[in-house]
Amino acid sequence: MSSHPNDAELRANSTRQGLSRRKLFGAAGVGAAVVGAAGAGALAGRATAAQPVGHLDTAVPFRGEHQAGIVTEAQDRMHFATFDVTTNSRDDVIKMLADWTEMAERMTQGREAFPGGATGQNPYSPPTDTGEALGLPPSQLTLTIGFGPSFFVKDGVDRFRIADKKPAQLVDLPKFPNEKIDPARSGGDIVVQACANDPQVAVHAIRNLARIGFGTVAVRYSQLGFGRTSSTTREQSTPRNLFGFKDGTANLRSDETDKLNRFVWVGEGDGPAWLTGGSYLVARRIRMRIEQWDRTTLLEQERVIGRQKGTGAPMGQSDEFDELNFSLKDKKDKPLIDEVAHVRLASKENLGGIEILRRGYNFTDGSDGFGHLDAGLFFIAFVRDPVTQFIPMQNALSRKDALNEYITPTSSALFACPPGIREGDTSTFWGSTLFD
Repeated sequence: MSSHPNDAELRANSTRQGLSRRKLFGAAGVGAAVVGAAGAGALAGRATAAQPVGHLDTAVPFRGEHQAGIVTEAQDRMHFATFDVTTNSRDDVIKMLADWTEMAERMTQGREAFPGGATGQNPYSPPTDTGEALGLPPSQLTLTIGFGPSFFVKDGVDRFRIADKKPAQLVDLPKFPNEKIDPARSGGDIVVQACANDPQVAVHAIRNLARIGFGTVAVRYSQLGFGRTSSTTREQSTPRNLFGFKDGTANLRSDETDKLNRFVWVGEGDGPAWLTGGSYLVARRIRMRIEQWDRTTLLEQERVIGRQKGTGAPMGQSDEFDELNFSLKDKKDKPLIDEVAHVRLASKENLGGIEILRRGYNFTDGSDGFGHLDAGLFFIAFVRDPVTQFIPMQNALSRKDALNEYITPTSSALFACPPGIREGDTSTFWGSTLFD
């Protein structure tokens, strides 16, 4: 365990002892800023408490061998937020992570961030829960945390005495061709991915974590997503992206245990022990040139993707789930799946067997001021090793993919996600083994 004299005490003195007035008053402005990012349009169509409760409204277990929100059945909405740590105090970071863990478990169960938080506290103090999720079901809310390279060492400084626990694979992603990365919307010390079937539930979760983190962290950037662009279980149908094509047909599924162990979960000996059972999260905001795509012929769209738009079947075949067959040719002896088609270049056959678990979402963020939609794909993937999986894949796609004519990545980040908190373990919290 850590030799720091206050670590054990900090873990015990979590939110059960209450929040300081400084945190509560200061957090009010943070909550407003986070919710402001949502916008009225993004919240349209949210579920209501009057809807019949089905499995889409139920609670996902917070505890387990792995964090929820990775192989969990992909929900319909997402609020993704990254945070910069604004203090050099190890003690404050430990306490915040302990507070966040307690809050996260409650909120994923459909409860307030703190007991009686919105209505049962001192009326002369700010409520300890913002209240907009009162009466709403859990909506399969999952909260997944990760730590960026700068959490361990920032500007050469080991702020929290954890530099020796930084995984070798946790590095800033290299610059790839065909991208215009905005540094203000990239990176981050900490990430929290909130996924739910009700956008208000997801926004509520991030809002309350941000407000309680006031004074320790500040929101760096956030992104709302709708309409999942992948399936993580066989029961889910394949969704479509904003180009109108089925997306994620060949994605890994939650029941493919051997593949998940090979491509998603960090194994023993892969790096520092604290990350065993965890994963790496890759996030990329990809702007789609919607108007240009909409003026493109169907034949060209299908050539670029390598699948039929209607059925999702590979070119030259009839079923969405038919195996890719790169040997099929047309009457002019040209490959039916083009040499630079997206599905060919992204396939495991082209990448030496590499696979990843995708978990992305569509986004629309208004217009760009020039009459064009600011819309696209917020790409999220979980991998066992980003250096040997994602970077080679992106190198192949960024140099040859025909889809590059219609897309531009605008943000990029990589985070190490610790394993889950096991049932009955009350002594640990998100990332606690980093401070042992």
